[in-house]
Amino acid sequence: MPAPVPRQRAIPAVESGQAPAAAPAQGGGPLKEEANRTEAVAQNTGGTTLTLLLIEDDPAGSPVLPELRDASGTSIRVRTARNLTEAERLLTDDVHCILLDLALPAPGGKDTEGELAVLKHVLELAPRHAVLALTASGDAERGTEAVRVGAQDYLFRDELDGRLLSRAIRYAVERKRSLTTERKLAEGRLRAQENRRLERGLLPTPLLEGSSLRFAARYRPGRSRALLGGDFYDTVRTPDGTVHAMIGDVCGHGPDEAALGVELRIAWRALTLAGLCGDELLSTLQEVLEHERSDEEIFATLCTVDITPDGRRAGLCLAGHPAPLVARPGRPAELLPYENNGPALGLLKGARWPRMQVELGAEWSLMLYTDGLIEGRVGSGGERLGQDGMVEMVRRQLASGLTGEALLRAAVNEVRQLNGGELTDDVAVVLLDRGV
Repeated sequence: MPAPVPRQRAIPAVESGQAPAAAPAQGGGPLKEEANRTEAVAQNTGGTTLTLLLIEDDPAGSPVLPELRDASGTSIRVRTARNLTEAERLLTDDVHCILLDLALPAPGGKDTEGELAVLKHVLELAPRHAVLALTASGDAERGTEAVRVGAQDYLFRDELDGRLLSRAIRYAVERKRSLTTERKLAEGRLRAQENRRLERGLLPTPLLEGSSLRFAARYRPGRSRALLGGDFYDTVRTPDGTVHAMIGDVCGHGPDEAALGVELRIAWRALTLAGLCGDELLSTLQEVLEHERSDEEIFATLCTVDITPDGRRAGLCLAGHPAPLVARPGRPAELLPYENNGPALGLLKGARWPRMQVELGAEWSLMLYTDGLIEGRVGSGGERLGQDGMVEMVRRQLASGLTGEALLRAAVNEVRQLNGGELTDDVAVVLLDRGV
């Protein structure tokens, strides 16, 4: 025997050509208490012809629905399904609201989930649609339970009129939209919080136990609302007393570049603690970069220093990265040599990175930085600060007595002010100090 053909019908309006006037709501449910709000809601849905899916099992065509008209005066389209199988076929994207008769038999003829099994099934079937529950007059307890389970409202079957149901449909649609928007915003906030916790956990914690060196760092990602960018840095002390520090910059500013920067930093720490240094370490990092990057054009610049246990000398390797700045008492701050600067990681197969020996002295401050600190604009001409401008700025700040974290904070803030606002590139600065 063929399955019954689903019916679709348009219900004529109660008042031809006019939207129904506000009237006290009849029947049960939260909408009765919010009748005054429905007219404002109607304005939001009035430009779209509403479609209602009625799920009830009267094979002769139930007269349960009175005449309906939406806020613009257009007849509300009504589709009728006799069972959940038909309802699933009729539940297309243009359906705005479902009116479910709670007296409908549960799927399979057995109520295995309690009295509201059919409602729960519909809510699972149509998670994005507004649902109105229809129950017998006086059965407010069942209607309230339906709202608790997930329906937008309940209505008494024997007390419906066109105005009440029209308002109920419009309000249920907007209420569902509001709840969906709130849920998406809450999910977005939760994801943002989780991302911040994750990014914060990926920022390095220096391993300097047993060292007399003082450490400070400043980090500002170029991405809006991010905690992590393509710049990366780290500092560790190996068992022989050598302090190793590095700073790097993956080209680009997105989350993929940030993830690659984290991978390179963790690889650097592992290789350093395993005893690698200089050219051997950078060659291995280039292999990591080549395996992990998403595009062959992605590269990374890097600066590494290894400071002897007595703190007086350092080895320096540069891979396409600007040279560190060193400040010593009685001498102006200056850049370390960069003539033997090797290529950035990922640019040349078989590249080599010479390790230079640098004399630091008894007392010094060593500042490692990424190009975000020197590429900000200066003045109305659009010129960049550059390394010379940065050196002059740091000299002035040191002369004013700034050191450590205060020095880095002042440097980054001044660069932002000179740029006339936030910097678009990531900025990372690391400062190591050795006093007497």
